[in-house]
Amino acid sequence: MPRTRHTAAFALITVAALTLTSCGSADPAPAGGARPAAAKGKIPTTDVVSSVRKNEAAAKLLPPDVRASGTLSIASSVGTPPGAFYLEDGRTPAGADIDFADAVARALGVELKREVASFDAILPALGSGKYDVGTGNFGVTDERRRTIDFVTYINDGQGFAVREDSPLKKVTDLTQLCGLTVATGAGTTFEVTLEENRHRCAEAGKKPYDVRTYADQAAIWISLQQGRSDVVMSTINGLRYAVTQQEGLRFLNEFKRLDVGFAFKKDTPLAPAFQAAVNSIKADGTYDRILKKWGTTASAIETSQISPPELR
Repeated sequence: MPRTRHTAAFALITVAALTLTSCGSADPAPAGGARPAAAKGKIPTTDVVSSVRKNEAAAKLLPPDVRASGTLSIASSVGTPPGAFYLEDGRTPAGADIDFADAVARALGVELKREVASFDAILPALGSGKYDVGTGNFGVTDERRRTIDFVTYINDGQGFAVREDSPLKKVTDLTQLCGLTVATGAGTTFEVTLEENRHRCAEAGKKPYDVRTYADQAAIWISLQQGRSDVVMSTINGLRYAVTQQEGLRFLNEFKRLDVGFAFKKDTPLAPAFQAAVNSIKADGTYDRILKKWGTTASAIETSQISPPELR
């Protein structure tokens, strides 16, 4: 059901806000968390990383070759605020994922060689050895744990957003989406969840929902604004943030929580060091400062874990 008011303006807002300067893939103003300054048109610029000092105990857990080289290669998915997005120059990445990775690197006493890569390309590239570590709001699932190791640093998950004129109030069962068009990111847990449950509509005697996947975050929102999709399924934090940046949209509800972690190839020797580093920045207060900066305090975890079971 296409909108007839403000569609062109919404598209312009989306492209400007989400592609260049905004924050919107997993971390807007969450319930229980502070709204980030970017939600009012300003991008948070507080330096919460440079004060982090090397944690010798964590650094000693690094493999000898990494300690000798002092560098690690990292692939970052950029484009889903407030997790990771570009500043107005279109080149400088910023966001919670960027701050967490930089803080952990400082705790380990290493330099990150960052390369921006698409979300759906990072996990396969880790397995091939192209990168040492990846970030992209990667939810820890049992399926992914078969081929990827994780070191957790936040808790986020799956949720929904709609246009303000949508009759949907809360999605507690995916059969409520039957007959609708759902937009989501390619290669994500959302796509997997939707595809695995599509058959339930037919079993309930209803028309299946249509899943449309996009590699570009801005395209997801434009599809919703222009009426080519009825609902967006994405990260809880990203949805909450994104709806503060665009007129006529609303966050619907959380659907499922997931732990989120740094991603590595299976059986990586880096995991113990990263786990220790995450726990060290929790102990020195950096962790809480990063969450507060990006308005995601509701995503705090008690302690970092290595490849924990999927939350059910």
